[in-house]
This record gives sequence, structure tokens and C-alpha cells, in this order.
Amino acid sequence: MSAEYLRPLIHYGIHFGIPIAVAWFFYGSRFRHTLLLLWAGILLDTDHLLASPVFDADRCSIGFHVLHSWPLIVLYMLLLLPRRTRIIGIACSIHILADMADCFLMNSNL
Repeated sequence: MSAEYLRPLIHYGIHFGIPIAVAWFFYGSRFRHTLLLLWAGILLDTDHLLASPVFDADRCSIGFHVLHSWPLIVLYMLLLLPRRTRIIGIACSIHILADMADCFLMNSNL
């Protein structure tokens, strides 16, 4: 199977599947609440509204969009440290991981 077909499966699998696993294994007693917060990480994509065109399947989000910039990625990693911000940090980190995987697959010759 080529990267062309794997890209959306991996990208959206990370966006939606990893949060399910994290919420289930680490926050089981608060699964639903945590899952919704983790899925809210998709809101990082609101910065796409500032781009023209809004969606470009061949554009790497990392380093291009404001909320996908390296200084903010560092901030998302720092949000992992305090307990109060950890779930938001995980949500943002999962989102960035999904987009990094997408960028990698976009440039690979699988």
C-alpha cells in the first residue's frame, strides 16, 4: 500500500485513535470527559482558516500555520509537565504528532 493511501489512515488514526487509547488506559474513570478534551486538540487546525487556500493536501502544517509553529510546539510540550494542563498538553501533542506523521509520509517514497 502506498503512502498516498496510508497518509489519511495514519493521520486520522492518530488524531482519533490515539486519544481513545490514552483516555482508556490512563484516564479510565474519566474516559468520556478526557476523550472529549483530547479530541478538542483538533481545534489547533483553526489556524488553517488564515491560510490560502484553507486546505491544501500537499502542504505540511508544521512550521507553516501559526498554531503549528515550533515555538508553540515547545509550549505544548511544556503543558505536559503541570498536572493541571497535562490533558491539554497531551491533546496538542497528539495533534502535532499526527501532523508530523503526515508531513513525513508526504515526503516519503513508501
